[in-house]
Amino acid sequence: MIIVVIGILDQATKLWALDFLAERRSVEVLGDFFRLTLVYNYGGAMGTAFGSSTTYLVVACLIFPLLLFYIWYNRHEPILSIPLALIAGGAIGNITDRIRLGKVVDFLDVDFFNIAIGSWTLDRWWTFNLADSAITCGIVFILITMFLPQTKHHGLGSRPNRDRAGTAEPPDSAAGATGS
Repeated sequence: MIIVVIGILDQATKLWALDFLAERRSVEVLGDFFRLTLVYNYGGAMGTAFGSSTTYLVVACLIFPLLLFYIWYNRHEPILSIPLALIAGGAIGNITDRIRLGKVVDFLDVDFFNIAIGSWTLDRWWTFNLADSAITCGIVFILITMFLPQTKHHGLGSRPNRDRAGTAEPPDSAAGATGS
């Protein structure tokens, strides 16, 4: 359900941006901090350019079924399946753009802070979209949960051991332990 909602919302906001922002340079929402600016992205996240738009489409289409399987496999672990669904919903939104337009529509233009690393500087953040936001939130959530104590969940991608009766073994039990 999350995947479908993110995909639909992403496409709806992009259609709006294509219509509303097509004739405008940029629309200030919160001054220079937050603007709506229509940009077409032929590369990947954060301006990467490791290949053509087709390359990104092929890679995304190859990875997407694996992501869906992983969501299904971990469907009873919301701490993992929900952020993966956010990532999948964002991926389907951007895949749809690449199939439909040959590029990704970006329009959210935010200036958080400047970054300078050696001679490289970032004066304004990359323009992004709702799909990118969902992917980022999913990744950040997964990274945060990786540092949670393992006693609260079974860990990312792990499932409890089950005996033949289907009951979960306690995490501290060792297979074949005699207790002596």
